[in-house]
Formats: sequence, structure tokens, C-alpha cells
Amino acid sequence: MKEHEFNIRVRYSETDQMGVVYHGNYAQYFEMGRVEWLRNIGISYKRMEEDGVMLPVVSLNINYKKPARYDNLLRIKTILKSQTTVKVEFDYEIYNEEGELLTIANSILVFVNIKTGRPTVPPKYVTEKLLNM
Repeated sequence: MKEHEFNIRVRYSETDQMGVVYHGNYAQYFEMGRVEWLRNIGISYKRMEEDGVMLPVVSLNINYKKPARYDNLLRIKTILKSQTTVKVEFDYEIYNEEGELLTIANSILVFVNIKTGRPTVPPKYVTEKLLNM
């Protein structure tokens, strides 16, 4: 399976009063992971939308194992788990600087025609990139 990793540093605004990353911010971390994963294989969200296709999340499951804290450098790993003609599934892992696994997650996204709001096959260049995984 194809995977991609990148690092981010936890900002103060992402934490609660205890200095722990607020649970709702993890969805943004996973989105950054997906965008970078796609960019890494040559697919741009912006171009897909310009081509009339969006890729909304239809399912997101998160398991918090240990807290991420203010100023931690996090390693976000995004892994393509599966794909069909209209959807893609990703797994995610978040690690701290010490290499401890903090969070695991899974998301399912569906290619949707922007005009009709209905599931659709992605543009040919997207299909070709994903098939070469």
C-alpha cells in the first residue's frame, strides 16, 4: 500500500486548557495528510474541483491512544487502504517525536460530481494515478 508521511508542530490554538490537542482538530490533521498524500502522487484537490469533482469524507473513525500536546512535533502517516471506482479509503497514524503512536484513524471518501451532488468516477488522470499504486 502506498503511504506518505509529513510533520507538523502542534500550535497553541489547537489545544485545550490542559495543553492537549482538542479532539476535533484531528480531522484537520487527517485532511492535511490526504492532501499531501495526493499531492505526492501528482493529484491536486484544486484541479479535481476545477474539473467538477469533489472528494467529501463520508466516514471518519478515530482511536485516541495518547494525547498530543502543545509544541509537539507530530508525524502524520497516511496510507491508502483501498479504492474502488467511486471511493477511496485511507488509514492514518500519528506519532510524537519519541515515536509513540498517539492516534489511529480511518476515513472513506467518495468522488462526487459538483453539479449533481451524485457519486461519480474521478477524472481519468486521477484513476490512472490511483491504479498505479
